[in-house]
Amino acid sequence: MSRRIGRIAAGICVSVVTVGCSGGGDAPPTPSASQPSIISGSRPSSPAVLKILEPKTGQVVHGDSTELKLSLKDAKIVPATTTHIVPTQGHVHVYLDNKLVSMNFGLSQQLTNLAPGQHFLRCEFVASDHGPFDPRVITSTTFTSKA
Repeated sequence: MSRRIGRIAAGICVSVVTVGCSGGGDAPPTPSASQPSIISGSRPSSPAVLKILEPKTGQVVHGDSTELKLSLKDAKIVPATTTHIVPTQGHVHVYLDNKLVSMNFGLSQQLTNLAPGQHFLRCEFVASDHGPFDPRVITSTTFTSKA
């Protein structure tokens, strides 16, 4: 009997470790018991509308930096990180060439160290727990940097 319980406990441990270690680098934070909406698999929706104002699609920027300017409607940026999710509050994750470059608590920032060539810029308005809304609030553009 004790061997059977030991095997069951070992199986549970392996399952927990496997689930806890799976996933990619862009995944939302691991859920906890205090986040029932995440555990059930559902995420709140947001009325937010996010747009990239600068750089414009197809724009050529000269040098190795450019200013990112965003507009956000029907929501606001909040600096606090919390598990209390409000559909109209959050911050912006900025990805350049599919790499997270910042978690922005504003609507502008300098993009620096741009290599010459075409770049893909994606910005996402996320909830205060860093997780995405459902549907996701994403905008993207491409631009080119020339030395």
